[in-house]
Formats: sequence, structure tokens, C-alpha cells
Amino acid sequence: MNNETNKKSTDGLNRRDALKTSVLIAGAALLPNVSNAFSVSSHIEGDKNTKNDLARRKLGKLDVSSVGLGVQNISRTYQTTIPTRSEMHKIIRTAFENGLTFYDAAEAYGPHEVERILGEGVAPFRDKIIIATKFGWNIDQETGKRNPGLNSQPEHIKVVVEGMLKRLRTDRIDLLYQHRVDPAVPIEDVAGAVKELMKQGKVLNWGLSEPGIETVRRAHKELPLTAIQNEYSLLWRGPEKAIIPLCEELGIGFVCWSPLGVGFLTGAIDTNTRFAQGDIRSIESRFAPENLSSNSALVALLKKWSVQKNVTAAQLSLAWLMAQKPWIVPIPGTTQMPHMMENIGADKIQFSTDELKQFNTELAKIEIYGARLPDAVQVFSDVEAPVKK
Repeated sequence: MNNETNKKSTDGLNRRDALKTSVLIAGAALLPNVSNAFSVSSHIEGDKNTKNDLARRKLGKLDVSSVGLGVQNISRTYQTTIPTRSEMHKIIRTAFENGLTFYDAAEAYGPHEVERILGEGVAPFRDKIIIATKFGWNIDQETGKRNPGLNSQPEHIKVVVEGMLKRLRTDRIDLLYQHRVDPAVPIEDVAGAVKELMKQGKVLNWGLSEPGIETVRRAHKELPLTAIQNEYSLLWRGPEKAIIPLCEELGIGFVCWSPLGVGFLTGAIDTNTRFAQGDIRSIESRFAPENLSSNSALVALLKKWSVQKNVTAAQLSLAWLMAQKPWIVPIPGTTQMPHMMENIGADKIQFSTDELKQFNTELAKIEIYGARLPDAVQVFSDVEAPVKK
């Protein structure tokens, strides 16, 4: 990301630099034909960075730490450089040492390479954690090449899972998501394939990411879902309209991707920020210059409250998500150790009833301008699977 003032943090840990990666990966994972450059991002009041014994939450019947770790950006950064593998292992392992037990990956991240790095990193404690990963893009299983479109054909799912098990160095996947609903495959057929994998002990739970509402109902009826994973943050609250109420109705857990608003909620983006070529935020209208000024009111609110509570804006943002429902789990991602420790520190932050009411009152006065995703990415969300004939 480039700022007009061209300011750089001397300690190398500036959020503006570290979060360049996560947003690009998020876009890359959703666009099947992007270039390789895109393929590379119950609480107790406490200190910002203390040794953690994270609280536990339930996704359906699945027990996980209250904060997870999204590992999608550990194989390639925005600058197309490769993070130090040993440092990524260290972050993964330090997270576990601090109570984090929920790791989120996908075959599309890398593609494939993120699962390999995660498998290496968690090998010493594999049986003490929950691994989530995702299938659904049309990726060549031999070469890792992204082919056009999606592929949730039942036989393809089974082949993909075999590859996942090898890359993750495990005999089972704790939570397997369909990354995006395939408009060519009935969800009943997808559920059938997953059910077979469950009978074989290769998959323990399943879920959907960014699905259509009716597809959730049909999928859950066919094979009970453990979790839905959607973008959800103070910057994007769309799931509150229908998907979160549906999860509550059906007893399905909810996992938040991009819980820090692709860096915006950390204070890393201001009205002077301009984005480097290839950064997906440069084509997201919510970050267009004409919208940043208005949307920055949200950052101002976070900064005010973070000072009051002696926490960071990122921690406050994550704590707010966890305060919404006891079965909501954010999965912030980073390749920076201090940011990982900062993020899991959100587990120690508590909103009193009055504080939450006041914060939400102030939040309701802020309108966010612009779309959350480019049209080419948004088209893959909220899709309904075809009716089985």
C-alpha cells in the first residue's frame, strides 16, 4: 500500500505494511483466473498482550478457541515475496502455546502451499487443535493451476480431500467447507459426497462459505452444518440481515473472515491512503478516495473507544464481534508475530452491557459508503445451488 505522505514505520511492523498481504489473498482466493501475483490476505478485562489461555466457543458441537488464525497469507506476500517458512511455523506454534486451537486454510490459498505450511507447523500438536479447510474452486490437483470457475462435483471433492490430507499431514479434516456454492451442482450432491467422507473418518464436520440462504437450509437438512463462514466485521455487517439469524435458528456456528475489514479497522488506512497496483482494495469502492473520508468516521469511533478501554482498535473490533453471539468466532490472519499476539489479546476484552449499548448507539450513526467487493468477486457470494432433479 502506498500513502501520499510515504510514511514508513521504522520498526517494520506497521499495520499498513503487514496487512497488504491479507487483502490480496482474499481477492486471489475468490478469483479463479487471477495472475500468480494475486495468488500469493465470555471475556475478562485484561492487558493488550498478555500470555493467553483463550476462552472456548462452540461451532455447532465443535469446540474451538474464541479467536482463530486465518493462515491464507503465509505462503506468499503482496510483494510476491515468500515469507520465511520457519517464521510462519513459529507464528502457528506460538498461537497454539497461547491457547489458540482453530486454524483456517483452503486448497485455494497458494494454491495448496498454505495447507503444506500449516501441516508442517501443527505437526507437533495436531491432535490438540481444529483444522478447517475448504474445497470448491476448479484447481488442478497435480499442478495447483487455477482453472476457470468452480468445481464441487462429488468425485472431485473426494480427490481434493485426499490431497488435503497429505498436505496437512493428517488423517482427518475437522471442518471442511465448500468455499463457494457451485451453481452447477445441487447442494444435496455435495452433502452426499461429504457424508461418504465422514463415514470413512476423513471429514468430521462440514460447513459453507458465503452461501445463499436457501442453500443453507437445504444443506443442513441433508447433512447438519457445523459452521457458516462469511465476511463479517464492523465495516461489513451484511450477515446480520439474514445469515446470522438463520445460524441462530438452526444451531449453526458462524466464523468471520476478514474480521478487521482488510486492515481498515486497525487504523492502517486513512483519507490520504492510496493503494499499490494489484491491491484489491484499489478496486473496492468502499476504499475509493471519495468514500474514505466518510468511512473514516468508523475508525475515529474505534480510536476513541480503544483509548477509553486501553486496547488497540483491532482488539476492540474483534471483541465486538465476539460480543454479538457466543457462537461467533473471528479468524484474523497475519504474518507478523506482534499482530498475532495483539489479535488473540482480544479474548481478554469485555464490553459491559452499558458499554455495548453505547457503542452500538454511536455505531448506528455511521453509514458506510461503497461496495465491499468488486463485482467479479461478489458474484460468487450469496449463490443458490440448483435444485436436484
